[in-house]
Amino acid sequence: MTEQVSQRPRQAVILAGGRGTRLRPLTDTRPKPMIEFDGKPFLGHLLELLRAQGIEQVLLLLGYRPEAVQSYCGNGHAWGLDIQYVVSAVEDETGRRLKLAAPQIEPTFLFLYCDNYWPMPLDRLWQRYTEAGVPGLLTVYRNRDGYTRDNVQVDRDGFIVTYDKERKAEGLSGVEIGYGIFSREVLSWLPDENVSFERVVYPQLVAKRQLAAFQTDHRYYSVSSHERLPLTQQFLARKPAIILDRDGVLNRRPPKAEYVRSWEAWEWLPGALEALRLLKEAGCRIIVVSNQAGVARGVMTAADVEAIHERMRADVRSAGSSIDAVYYCPHGWDEGCECRKPKPGMLHQAQRDFHLDLSRTYFIGDDERDGQAADAAGCPWVLVADERPLLDIVRDVIDVREANVLHTRSMR
Repeated sequence: MTEQVSQRPRQAVILAGGRGTRLRPLTDTRPKPMIEFDGKPFLGHLLELLRAQGIEQVLLLLGYRPEAVQSYCGNGHAWGLDIQYVVSAVEDETGRRLKLAAPQIEPTFLFLYCDNYWPMPLDRLWQRYTEAGVPGLLTVYRNRDGYTRDNVQVDRDGFIVTYDKERKAEGLSGVEIGYGIFSREVLSWLPDENVSFERVVYPQLVAKRQLAAFQTDHRYYSVSSHERLPLTQQFLARKPAIILDRDGVLNRRPPKAEYVRSWEAWEWLPGALEALRLLKEAGCRIIVVSNQAGVARGVMTAADVEAIHERMRADVRSAGSSIDAVYYCPHGWDEGCECRKPKPGMLHQAQRDFHLDLSRTYFIGDDERDGQAADAAGCPWVLVADERPLLDIVRDVIDVREANVLHTRSMR
């Protein structure tokens, strides 16, 4: 990199000038980031995320109906931000907007599209950027679930080796969603003509092997098409959820290398059912994830595991609660699956099924693999212990959640 990098970005630059034609008639009278979800514009959710991640300045690049955004955001002080604007012609492409804004852009900046929300861990993006030592980084959703069409290919070292805006090239395996970090020097590669930043700069970075990827399996949510809006509404409504390990958290863990093979071997831990009742009373979804390698070892069957879970659910219902989903990994440690903890596959599956924000979803486990899985998924986590059982942890989590809800409401 030509320009010296000394600190992580303080400034976010957001492209927000397009007409949003795919969202008509919703965008006939407002730009797409002003479409509301859970009582506030999509842009408001983005600004809250940026402030929570330590961003101090936001530069909004506007074109279509800029007054709607300017009236809503003002100087940004309501979010604890300093918001500035660069307004140009509606017809301007992304490259033209960035070229015009270059004098106001800091040497290293966070780069966002106005229509994607992803619970960005900025510290992790920054770590990847500095380790890669290149002028560009983009977040890439791996798209293992076929959520959208791929437009990039990432090599084994985590560098983007193909970028195809038309999404037609062979070997594509992921989609870039913005949430990038760039050195300002790349803006000097833009010509004076009205061009697309993505079409001009990304291929140059790819050709030089200077475009790193931060890869994620946490789904992103967008305001880019009518089909996406219901999913985005579910996500931004943020119904609270708790993810729990099973053995050692809900029931007494069997000795090492042994398994709960039948309901007769199940023993609820003291206070576990009361903890589940409190969670449901607080409005939380309850999701259970568990490694059950006994299936792979042949000491029990999938039907045995599912029968245990049916009885577990019945007890929970009798206690005045309910479990929304149970995920278990039947594989052995040497099978290379993505679901066995400490890999985060089950957490990401729950995220997609229930549109969770994992950065706000506690995972409660009982051993280091649970903590590793939570870290990989971006979940806050805590482990039960003899001196701190599930019931005590749940009471603390509920108190923290209620405090956060009050804080969020105060910002609306």
